[in-house]
Amino acid sequence: MDNIICPKDFPELKNDLFLRAARGEETQQVPVWCMRQAGRYLPEFRELRAGKDFFETCRSPETCCELTLQPLRRFPFDAAIIFSDILVIPQALGMEVEMVPGKGPSFPDPLKGPDDLQRLRPKVDVASELGYVFNAITLTRHKLEGKVPLIGFTGAPWTLMAYMIEGGGSTTYSKAKRWLYSHPEASHQLLRQLTSVIVEYLLGQVAAGAQALQVFESHAGILGPVEFKEFCLPYLRDIARRVKDRLKELSQDSVPMIVFAKDGHYALEDLSQSHYEVVGLDWTIDPRSARERTGGKVTLQGNMDPCALYAPKERIAEIVKKMLDGFGPRGYIANLGHGMYPDMDPEHVGAFVEAVHSHSRQLLK
Repeated sequence: MDNIICPKDFPELKNDLFLRAARGEETQQVPVWCMRQAGRYLPEFRELRAGKDFFETCRSPETCCELTLQPLRRFPFDAAIIFSDILVIPQALGMEVEMVPGKGPSFPDPLKGPDDLQRLRPKVDVASELGYVFNAITLTRHKLEGKVPLIGFTGAPWTLMAYMIEGGGSTTYSKAKRWLYSHPEASHQLLRQLTSVIVEYLLGQVAAGAQALQVFESHAGILGPVEFKEFCLPYLRDIARRVKDRLKELSQDSVPMIVFAKDGHYALEDLSQSHYEVVGLDWTIDPRSARERTGGKVTLQGNMDPCALYAPKERIAEIVKKMLDGFGPRGYIANLGHGMYPDMDPEHVGAFVEAVHSHSRQLLK
């Protein structure tokens, strides 16, 4: 392997605002990044991705690196997030996943019943199956030249399970939820299997150079509090605990971990006590209420409605000001409440970033 993509001798970090805020330390301004900041709203992203299969792109470390760096050339974000996809884990377990233009992810042969669990690889060699993600992280850490920290990520067990059973997106997720009620033991078996692969995957990302980790529980909102406590929360906690314990065993520095359970506002108190330094919030939660309910135990991240980026720039600045006033400038990372959409204007993204930095500096004077 070329020296430049060995996971060592990384350039010194110049901007650690994001990491300091994640750990609850003081910062001179609020750090900001956006979910899907490397995305189709950027013309250069569309140009590089044109005519290429989505998962082929994910398997090219050079392309993933370039896509990760593109938004940082335009905007003064305080963190980068590696370009990849949460569905690389079902692929590593032996399932076929396609990205269908205009439709999204599709599993030609989803899991239909508990017997189908036998189709999954019982033991996943994460380095061999997902090494392309690790290579992309290492290459990107070098190419970032210490400009900002690099975030690695994964889908959470329930979210991945839901995709694997539904065969793609759904409005009700009734096939996946049916498993929870009809086949609870098989559901836990699958969730345990996914958790073990996720832990190894995240540890591999840290070894490759990831400086923070985000766990996406994108489908939290389709469960009620009781099901969340049984089928989501134990596994989210297990992931954070096992990653931290293993890093300690290996005498490696711990990295901040972020949990983002979309529409999981009913579980905010539990999430703030689940071994993650940062809890990501969607736009359905009031910032002041989130602060009260989490009791200052964690840093909060979020939570502007992505659609606010369709507003005029002056209005974006007002929305950001109100959001920052609600969260307060300490123990806070500004972000959207979900990923950006392809038809958004890059200039409005720039206005969002600028508003976060300028208003938070005034708050912190």
